Amino acid sequence: MNGTQDATPELARFERVIRPKHGLVALDLRELWRYRELFLHLAWRDILIRYKQTYIGVAWAVVQPLLTMAVFTVLFSKVAGMKSGGANYAVMTFAALLPWQFFSNAMRESSNSLIASANMISKIYFPRLIIPASAVLSGTVDFLIALALLFGLMAWHHVAFTPLLLLLPLFFLVAFVAAFAVGLWFSALSVKYRDVKYLVPFLVQMGLYVSPVGYMSNEIATRWPGLFKWYCLNPLVGVIDGFRWCVLGPQFEPYWPGFWISNAVIAVLLVTGAFHFRRAEKTFADVI
Repeated sequence: MNGTQDATPELARFERVIRPKHGLVALDLRELWRYRELFLHLAWRDILIRYKQTYIGVAWAVVQPLLTMAVFTVLFSKVAGMKSGGANYAVMTFAALLPWQFFSNAMRESSNSLIASANMISKIYFPRLIIPASAVLSGTVDFLIALALLFGLMAWHHVAFTPLLLLLPLFFLVAFVAAFAVGLWFSALSVKYRDVKYLVPFLVQMGLYVSPVGYMSNEIATRWPGLFKWYCLNPLVGVIDGFRWCVLGPQFEPYWPGFWISNAVIAVLLVTGAFHFRRAEKTFADVI
C-alpha cells in the first residue's frame, strides 16, 4: 500500500488535462512552440506529397510561372497595350507572379488542410492551427525555386541588381501572413461547409486578373482614379508592388498609402481569422 501511495505523486507529474480555452487570447504561442517539431514535420510531409509520383517533379515550379508569364506578356503587353514603365515586360510580370503564385498555392493547400488531416484531428490532440500554417510554409520551396529563376531572368535581360533586393524577405513575410490569414478563414469554414473547396479555385482564378500581375497598379490609378483606393483593398496589391519595386528599382516605388491599406486589410483578416478558427476549433473533431 505504501508503495502505491508513494508512486501516485510521480504518476501525477505526467498527467495532462486539456480544457477549453477561455478569454480573448486567440493564439497560445507557448503551446505552438511546444509543438514546433510536429509543425515542421507536417510542412515537410506536405512538400513530399506535392512532388511524390509526379512526372516532372520540382520542374513544375519552373514551368508553371514561365508559361503564365509568357501568356500574360502577350495578352497584356501585345494585345491590351499595357505599359511597363520602361521595364522589361517579362521580368515585370514574373516579379509579380512570385508572390501571387505563393499566395494562391498556399490558399488552395491551406483551405483543404484540415479535411486532409481528418484522421489526426479525430484521434489525437495538438494545436489545430499548425495544420494550415504548415500548408502555407510548404509553399516556400516553390517560391525559392521561382526566385532563383527570377534572378536568372534579370541577368538574361540585363536588369540591374540593386540593394532594394535585400527588402524582398520583408515583402515575402507580408505575403506569408496574408496567405496564412486567408487560410485560417477557409480552412475553418471548409470543415463545416464542404462547398468551400469549389469556391477557392474560383477565387484564385478571379484574383489573378484583379491583382496587378500582368499589368502595373498605376494603370488602374490612371484609368480609374476614383476606383484605385478601393482597388488597394486587395491584400496582394501592396505585396506585388513591393516585389516590383525591389526587382526593377527605385522608379517603381509603390504607392505607400495603398500599400498600408493592403496591410491593414491583411491585419484585419489575420485577427478575425484567428478568432474564428479558435471558436470553430472546438467542434473540428466532431464535424470533420
